[in-house]
Amino acid sequence: MSNQLAPSEWTPHFTCQYIDMERQYEMLRIAYALRHQVYCVECNFLPAEDYPDELERDQFDARSAHFGARNLLKELVGYVRLVTAREDDIFPFEQYCQEFLPHIERPSRHESAEISRLIVRHDYRRRRGDTLSGVTIQVLEPGSQEIVNDRRKPPEMLLGLYRQMYMFSIRSGIRYWYAAMEKPLARALSQLGFQFTRISPEIDYYGAVACYLADLRQLEAHLQHRNPELLSWFRQEIS
Repeated sequence: MSNQLAPSEWTPHFTCQYIDMERQYEMLRIAYALRHQVYCVECNFLPAEDYPDELERDQFDARSAHFGARNLLKELVGYVRLVTAREDDIFPFEQYCQEFLPHIERPSRHESAEISRLIVRHDYRRRRGDTLSGVTIQVLEPGSQEIVNDRRKPPEMLLGLYRQMYMFSIRSGIRYWYAAMEKPLARALSQLGFQFTRISPEIDYYGAVACYLADLRQLEAHLQHRNPELLSWFRQEIS
């Protein structure tokens, strides 16, 4: 019998899944509505009047893989997309970030994707200062397990969504992830074992963020050393 944990044991409060754009349009429509609520209504990052149907969509969605997290009531409460690019395409972060830190070598586009629009529903951001991904802005002691153990924050949801993106990436030949993140999210991911390298100064990209880059091969090696059970769970169902 395998000693690997089943998905329900890692994420007992959420079901995370890939959203098929052709076959699951209703779920995708709900995801666009969640994006509109967060980006247009709650945060005013985008003008609500530009979206009369109250569905926030853009030119990157057609070349994105979409992922959702549902709670035990089957409601969509979290979302993220993974934007891919051909050699003549741009990633979303490149609209805002043109300056990179010294000695940064950017990988080929066909092996890369950008983690974008990572959000959780407002009632899963319960604490004052929570970021859009649900991570609370605070300073943690080195080695603290607070982010892992506090269920009011979204480690389950983060783990589930990142697992779905990982499985899609492995199947699609994607090795590198870009992400524009606030420091609390980057710190939370680091505590969970996901090492991202900062590649840019701080920029204004729907708030103060910096751009990061992760190499999935290095991430796998780090998890193999630090948390092999988590890596084994990530690799389940990958054929």
